[in-house]
Order: sequence, then structure tokens, then C-alpha cells
Amino acid sequence: MKQKLFTRNFTFLILGQVSSLIGNLTLKFALSMYVLEQTGSASVFAGILAVAMLPTILLSPLGGILADRANRRNIMVALDTLSGLSVLIAGFVISFGHDILVIGVLLVTLSVLGAFESPTVQACVPQMLSGDNILKGNAVVNQVAAIASLVTPFLGSMFYGAFGIRPVFYGAVACFFLTALLECFIRLDYQKLEEKASIGVIVKEDFSVSMHFLCREQPGILKLLLLAAVVSLFVAGTAVVGFPYLARTVLGLSAGHYGAAESAMGVAAILGSLCVALLAKKLRLRYLAIVFVAFGICLIPCGIAFLLPLSAFSRYMILLVMFCACQFGCSIFSTFAVSVIQERTPERLMGKVMSYVFTLSMCAQPLGQLVYGALFDLFSDRVYWVLIPSGVLVCMIGAASTGFFVGFEKESE
Repeated sequence: MKQKLFTRNFTFLILGQVSSLIGNLTLKFALSMYVLEQTGSASVFAGILAVAMLPTILLSPLGGILADRANRRNIMVALDTLSGLSVLIAGFVISFGHDILVIGVLLVTLSVLGAFESPTVQACVPQMLSGDNILKGNAVVNQVAAIASLVTPFLGSMFYGAFGIRPVFYGAVACFFLTALLECFIRLDYQKLEEKASIGVIVKEDFSVSMHFLCREQPGILKLLLLAAVVSLFVAGTAVVGFPYLARTVLGLSAGHYGAAESAMGVAAILGSLCVALLAKKLRLRYLAIVFVAFGICLIPCGIAFLLPLSAFSRYMILLVMFCACQFGCSIFSTFAVSVIQERTPERLMGKVMSYVFTLSMCAQPLGQLVYGALFDLFSDRVYWVLIPSGVLVCMIGAASTGFFVGFEKESE
């Protein structure tokens, strides 16, 4: 009998994610505008965000261990409740002064809680679904995240402009508490483990078991994780840092051009996830090598555009089309790769392995941003020396990975 995708559990999970993402992302967007107004410095908020990322990177493996040893439904309910309480307290305290410090502490607190929640949510998908529905479920989760990233800047600017920062805090509180309420209706099988060892021993044992699984039992998963991190590095460097720099600084275009491009790339990411959901039965692991190579090919015309005597708008349109294609492909790659990892990971290790997926991606993104930030500054008048070699390098990595993807696919047949 064919299992339906939107089961009771999965429906409540998605509704909770919608509420949580809207509250979280709207709050962070409004905070960025508030900090800019109060300090006049974008670097201050960038510094706060950079510090806030550290707990997520460092604590995600512990979040994975917790997800495998405790009731995942209860973890999500507790973490969203704590997130709501944290935002509520910050909303009260911020009126007494030291607002930038309060915002910094709040973002670090939400980062700590997110480090435990993200692996848990990812581990829930294969526990709720099976077969092709795992792939479709991950695609839906990615679509929700992509749509939220499109909607929340508008909501954040609208509510902050109309009501100020405190009502945005209370709106986020309502979203977190609503998420916790929706998650209360999720029903997941859970068998309590009898453990008498200390926390330190448990952490060491679980880390050793998961590393043995990745390095000895399923080294293909580890290689796929590393390839996904490489994709994240290049995307963070070229799309997140490179595109706004090229559009605003090199081409001298308006913020409106950049905003339109961001929306277009968000739509491309949604379409990529939708494509995975619609073609779930036809997709093969070996196709990821093609997606990898295509990503590199898209970067080459971007560099060539700066070698040709074209207008700023013509170069912008080439960049827009190519980077939308990149976002489309990267959405397919990430959704499919995560689903493959989930299908080949036993339930007892799901949370830990998903935490490694999250941690590697989080580590790769700032690294890519730093490297490409320095490269674009160094070659500001010759950006083709960054784009074309990057495209060639990505193509070479994609071509070299073809054998791995084919072999990894055959292992499951």
C-alpha cells in the first residue's frame, strides 16, 4: 500500500516549521535593521551573527547525540518553548538599555537552541516517512525554508517600520509557542535507553560509534558529506558574497536590482526542491555529478561577461540567469544528497549523522565567504580571474566525482 506524504505527523512537523521559520527569520531581519539604525554599522551586526554561529557549529554533534537518545517530539517542543521564552525575556529587557548586548545574547541563545533542534528535525523526516516519500519530504522541508526566506524580509521590514522592534519580538514569541503547540500533536515511537554511564562516557561512546559507521561501515556517506560541504563552500563564496559584490560594487547597480535578483534566486531554489519532489522515482545518485559539473559551467559565462565589451545591465542579466541556474542545481543536490544519507543511516544513528551534515555545511559557508571575500577584493578590477578558474575547478571536482557517485549508487542496488 502506497504511503501518503502528508501523514498526521509530517503535516504537524511542516506546520511547525512554517511557524518557527517565519518567527525566527522575521525577527532576525528586523534586528538587522534595528542594529543598523542604532549603530550605523553593518559590520557590528555581521560580527554578532559570526559569534552567534559558533555555538551552532560546536554544539550540533551534541544535538545529534541528544536526538538519538531522547524523545524527538519532546526535544522539539522543549526547544521551541525555550526559544519563545528567550525572545519574550529579551523583548522585556531591551527597553531597559544595553539593547545591542541584549540582541547579541539573544542571537547566541537562539543559536545554541538551534544547534540541538536542527539535527532533531532532520532526523524526524525518515522516522515519519519511508521510500520515495523521504526524498519528497526533504524537498517539502527545503521549499518551506526557501519560501520563508522570501517572505520574511517583507514581513520584517513591514512590521518593524509600522510598529517598531518590540512588537516584532512578541510576534516571534507567538510563532515559537505556536510551533511548540503543533509539535505536541506529533506521535513518534520512542524506546527509552537504559543508561547508567556518565554524560562524558555517553558522548565519547556515541561519537566513536558514529565515526566508525562513517569511516568503516559507510565511507560513501562521509565522502558525500564532504562533497556537499564543497558545494556549500562554493555557493557561499560565489552566490552569497560574489553576486552582491558584483552587482552593487563592480557594476554599480541599485539595491533594487540586487533585491530582484535575490528573489529570483529564491524562486530558483524553490523550483529545484519541487523538481526533486516531482521526479523522485526517476532521479539517480549518478546525476549529482552532472549537477556538480553544471554548477561549474554556470560560473564560466559569468567571468566571460566581464571580458566582453558589454553594458552593466547585460552583465547583470548574464549573472542573474547563471546564478539562478546555480541555485536551482544546488537545491537539487542538497535535497537529494540529504535524502540518500538518511536512507542509508540506521535509525539509532540518524540524529548524529544529520548533525554532521549540518555542522559541515555551517563550517563550509563562512570559509567560502572569507576566501571569496578576499579574492574579490584582490581581483576587484579583474573578477574574471575569480569566476572562470572557480568554474573550471568545480567542473574538475564534479567530473572526478563521477566514479564515486556511480559506485555509491551500485552499492544500494
